[in-house]
Amino acid sequence: MTPVEALVVVDLQTAFVSGGEAVPDHERVVDRARLLLARARATGAVVVQVQNDGPAGAADEPGTPGWELYLPPDVAGGEHVVRKTDDNGFEDTDLEDLLRGSGVRSLAVCGVLSEMCVMATARGALERGFRVVLPHDAHATYDIPAAPGISDVVPAAQASRVAEWALGDEVEIVARAHEVRFAAPAAGVGQTAV
Repeated sequence: MTPVEALVVVDLQTAFVSGGEAVPDHERVVDRARLLLARARATGAVVVQVQNDGPAGAADEPGTPGWELYLPPDVAGGEHVVRKTDDNGFEDTDLEDLLRGSGVRSLAVCGVLSEMCVMATARGALERGFRVVLPHDAHATYDIPAAPGISDVVPAAQASRVAEWALGDEVEIVARAHEVRFAAPAAGVGQTAV
């Protein structure tokens, strides 16, 4: 696989990946995000964590324990945190400018929730002309509740797969996070892909 130059970790916040309200399979998503972070960091790829600012009273309300990023970013090492209020991490943020200013043309996306912020951010990247890689085992969501007269409960794993499919054939879906390779953007030439 051709390496990507950035990793965008979407909403990997304490409220969604720890405790009783965590998404199903949260341990897997956290583990895969750690793997992707380590590999991106080792190559000098751009690392961005997108952090949702939920409304007052929400589990991800700014300043609450649930709002905190679960895996601390290495800001001193040049990593970035982009705060958002929309599902799409590019909407009303400086994410696009940050990536373009760093020479990024391709990126991997991971995090939560598959059918909401992960999908919207991946689609936002595609619409802006970025190449997007989405590792199947590095994003997750909740079960979709039953809707009387419409459907039974849709298990989280199925909802995540449908979210991938809904992105169309422009996104590159890989089965496992360990298949994603990283390289520094052109400005950081000289580092090897991992």
